[in-house]
Amino acid sequence: MDALKKEAIALLQKLIQTQSFSKEEEKTAAILEAWFQARNIPFQREGNNIWAQNKYYNNTKPTILLNSHHDTVRPNKNYTRDPFDASIEDGKLFGLGSNDAGGCLVSLMATFVYFYEKEDLKYNLIIAPTAQEENSGLEGVRSILHHFENIEFALVGEPTLLDLAIAEKGLMVLDIVVKGTAGHAAHRYDDQPIFNALPVLQWFKDFQFPKISEQLGKVKMTVSQINAGKQHNVVPGELSLVVDVRVTDQYSNREVYDIICEHIASEKVIVEARSFRLNSSSIFPAHPIVKAGIAMGKKTYGSPTLSDQTNMNFPSLKMGPGDSSRSHSADEFIYIKEIEEGIETYIELLSKIL
Repeated sequence: MDALKKEAIALLQKLIQTQSFSKEEEKTAAILEAWFQARNIPFQREGNNIWAQNKYYNNTKPTILLNSHHDTVRPNKNYTRDPFDASIEDGKLFGLGSNDAGGCLVSLMATFVYFYEKEDLKYNLIIAPTAQEENSGLEGVRSILHHFENIEFALVGEPTLLDLAIAEKGLMVLDIVVKGTAGHAAHRYDDQPIFNALPVLQWFKDFQFPKISEQLGKVKMTVSQINAGKQHNVVPGELSLVVDVRVTDQYSNREVYDIICEHIASEKVIVEARSFRLNSSSIFPAHPIVKAGIAMGKKTYGSPTLSDQTNMNFPSLKMGPGDSSRSHSADEFIYIKEIEEGIETYIELLSKIL
């Protein structure tokens, strides 16, 4: 166990030291390939996604997918230290991607190694370090799921303080155009798009979707961008809005879109969704893996943040070392003890059902 922990921390330092922005993960994929090769574990790679099966994989058994990502966002401008330094100070491992989600990834990989050569497991295991999570890219985990059979559920590594995120909100981004009559600002136009947008904005402020999720609460709609006009003396012909919609497990993205259109869409108000694919995801509270976590004293909750769970058409549990509030922050870090506890917790959790 001590060796697994040391190897995991060393691997995370290598990953941090290697730039791996979304769609630019070639070098970290090569590091992960070398990691599997050094342990004589056969693996496959497609794009910058890598996966491996436990030694005694059996097609007749159900499978647990262990997944986390090795891509990162770009460092924000408030960093005071080198985001690629991977230094350890006062029990903290600093660096871009350390918390989101490097600590989770290396903990899952250590867990996979722990179970790799064990015979007579009740489930198969697949470990899949994948790409393009941070930008919800099409060439991330969703692009390789067709290779996997009999997936019973996934354990998705994201920082949750090792509690059980049994549901997470989906995401739908709307582009809305409010039309009107363009003209000179010196004249009055009742059909001005800025005025036409007022009832639309008020509707987004006031409307409440009737179904409320036990784990995720209410559907949340946020008008995050407004744009209209280029000159002070010209009334624009249209105004554009961007609305960020966080959808619960009570609705599909398409259902929410249809309800929004029913209330505000017209000849003057055009509503378009950028995508419907980032739906909410969840796992039943009575699922064996959730019950195993609860038996260990773990709390369950609904997560407001999006992960690769949204790409999975089977149950998934989000859980991992680290704190979501540190993700994408300046001078990102994860505690060494969090990684060590992550490995121990993953192993204990899976041992209860394997």
